[in-house]
Amino acid sequence: MIQVSAQSTIGQVFEEAVRKYSKNLLLMAPRNAQRAYAPEGYAITYADAKKEVDRLISAYGRAGYGTGHRVGLDMENRPEHFFHKLALNSLGVCCVPLNAEHRANELQYVVDHSKPDLIVAASSRIAFVQAAVGDRVAICAEDDVLQDVPMAATASRQEPISGETPASILYTSGTTGRPKGCVLSHGYELESGAWYLSRGGLSTFVEGGDRLYNPLPLYHVNASVFSFYCVLLAGNCQVQGDRFHPGQWWQEVVECEATVVHYLGVIVPMLLGQPTSSLERAHKVRFGVGAGVEATLHQTFEERFGFPLIEVWGMTEMVGGFFDNQPPRSVGTRAFGRLPPEGLEARIVDANDVTVPTGATGELTVRYSETTPHRRCFSGYLDDPVATESAWRGGWFHTGDLVRQTPDGVMHFVDRNKNIIRRSGENIAAAEIEEVLQSHPLVRQATVIAVKDEVREEEVFACVVLASETGGEEVAAQLFAFCADRLSYYKAPGYFWFTDQIPKSGTQKVQKYLIFKSDCDPRDAEGVFDFRRLKTRRASARQTIEN
Repeated sequence: MIQVSAQSTIGQVFEEAVRKYSKNLLLMAPRNAQRAYAPEGYAITYADAKKEVDRLISAYGRAGYGTGHRVGLDMENRPEHFFHKLALNSLGVCCVPLNAEHRANELQYVVDHSKPDLIVAASSRIAFVQAAVGDRVAICAEDDVLQDVPMAATASRQEPISGETPASILYTSGTTGRPKGCVLSHGYELESGAWYLSRGGLSTFVEGGDRLYNPLPLYHVNASVFSFYCVLLAGNCQVQGDRFHPGQWWQEVVECEATVVHYLGVIVPMLLGQPTSSLERAHKVRFGVGAGVEATLHQTFEERFGFPLIEVWGMTEMVGGFFDNQPPRSVGTRAFGRLPPEGLEARIVDANDVTVPTGATGELTVRYSETTPHRRCFSGYLDDPVATESAWRGGWFHTGDLVRQTPDGVMHFVDRNKNIIRRSGENIAAAEIEEVLQSHPLVRQATVIAVKDEVREEEVFACVVLASETGGEEVAAQLFAFCADRLSYYKAPGYFWFTDQIPKSGTQKVQKYLIFKSDCDPRDAEGVFDFRRLKTRRASARQTIEN
């Protein structure tokens, strides 16, 4: 297996992987007749992937792209995403993966904030991207177009590429509503893969012998960094699905001969809800890695499908986290593992950053070590030194996650100390939705909370005070369509509830915990309108309502 350090670069490591594992498969895509690309499936070796990467290096290099430039990638979950990223990183270019679910205003924000010198989009995305970004340079990722990559508007910095060179900017939701850009270096991305690869226990990889099935989006750290570099460093193969399809999961896993799968909590009940199939026990999967499995379903899943689900903790800012991969595991709880002996330090603290006693709930704070706290962590939030410094106060990264540690050393997740809604693996900032609702002329005030969802973990629940109208289903439908046209489909409120007032403190801060009594399920409140059925990936909400 390939060894990396904080000073390793992606281009160098990719070259070494090609030399060592040239004949091994690097990437696969499952067969899917409904997919717009590679409907018969896709597979490519390390050696052939290098040819693709070299071709792209030449195309981008001729156009003058190099260190100091940024390029947006809006390529859905196509395998080509990795070729472009490897090529651009080899030249010192920083990639900005773009969310294919974004509406025009969301994409505009990310583009305006990250300021890419170029956007490369899949053919299915190019018209939308060009319309959304205006005079920004956007090109289609087709071979003939790439022969004429537009020249970079500014010269590259001509600086040597190092482990500190930015490799990606990934956008993650924050408590202020607008997503923050997490800057990830070459060293961070490679070391996060090495960390995953070295965990051992029930999550041990076989060099050159594993295929990791990952249906998660490539604008997230999970598939684009965490699993991909784990695969690359061991000569293994990433099976990249376009997205999670409950009815196709086992067929894809079996046909691609996957030995490891990645999951989110929402995937577990959906698979358990599928009819029994001979394929669900015909697989070669040794273990799954993910987070958020419902405690009551954990053992049921393992017994039915025959492999362990390894719960882990990590985040975009620090992927090198916890693994519950050593027996005895804490199945049936919300545990995510013990503190490893080295490479990660953690404290659980109260609101004053004082360490809490064992068994007490507090905020999880982490660092690599006292002497090198930032190693294997993100480089900072793009153009936001205040947020970066606040997150790292006292020399520890404050995760915003409330946890507790039991006497046996196991960490248990309790809740999030951030204004974040977790739906189907997506972190949704309540403030972002509130901002959209507040912009509607019918709305005087709006606040958004998370409510339990039996399938998707949490759902978005909007509490709205209207300016003058009496709230009814027609008004709720109008507000839903307004949100769905301006937000990714999963962010739009699944529920609307109208009220005369929203409780506030003496300093006029909204007190969300007082909106409903602690023993009350907001979904059962009188006058709640349920729009979950309209939260579709493809069709616009307005069309759905009108139809």
